[in-house]
Amino acid sequence: MYQFESRIRYSETGEDGCLTLTGMINYLQDCSIFQSEDMGVGVNYLDEVCKAWMLSAWRIRIMRYPRQGERVAIGTWHYGQKGIYGYRNFIMEDAGGKRLAEADSRWFLLDLRTGLPSRVRAEDIAPYGTPSERLPMEAAGRVMVPPDYVEGRPVTIARHQIDTNHHVNNAQYVEIAREAAGINGAVRQLHVDYKKAAVLGDVLYPGISRQGRETTVVLHNDRKEVCAAIWMEQMEDETISEGEE
Repeated sequence: MYQFESRIRYSETGEDGCLTLTGMINYLQDCSIFQSEDMGVGVNYLDEVCKAWMLSAWRIRIMRYPRQGERVAIGTWHYGQKGIYGYRNFIMEDAGGKRLAEADSRWFLLDLRTGLPSRVRAEDIAPYGTPSERLPMEAAGRVMVPPDYVEGRPVTIARHQIDTNHHVNNAQYVEIAREAAGINGAVRQLHVDYKKAAVLGDVLYPGISRQGRETTVVLHNDRKEVCAAIWMEQMEDETISEGEE
């Protein structure tokens, strides 16, 4: 397992003084990026060979959000590949080794010359070592798009939401979905299915469906294509604010 340690910064917390959901996602994806950089197959290397690992889907289960100032350890490992996909787990633990969050994820290897997915070869995953055992949790995969939903306010993609791939950052889709649905409390489980990358200036149209503590938000572009589908389950003692619909 690859691991790095950190301390929750004030700038990463919300009004409750705890790490935000977006902050949690950033820690997990940063961990995989740090591993790639340390293994010599980071962003610059991938640019040189015209490849990119793109997140296809992930499922995150959160036991507790750490508070400002807490020391945490974030870990990741790959557990296999098949066809165009590679599979990776993540964990976050507190200073005492207690599990704060865990995640399952599915990635695909993109050929930047053709713009098409490429079969994952042995040399693509060799730097990450021997695959480890998969976490005993539900796998990341497809998020079902509800047949009926309420339309939310359109969102125009701004520069601060774009990453080095010139697409909307993975965490930003979740932030857009939470704002659109008016979710004001802590999310216990998150499942995101990334369909089509949105870029600067695109307009995303949220479709919002709720059932109890569960909320599904589908983000369409102006061509009615699904860019991302996000399913969230709130913790039992949290509420949904009055969002605009």
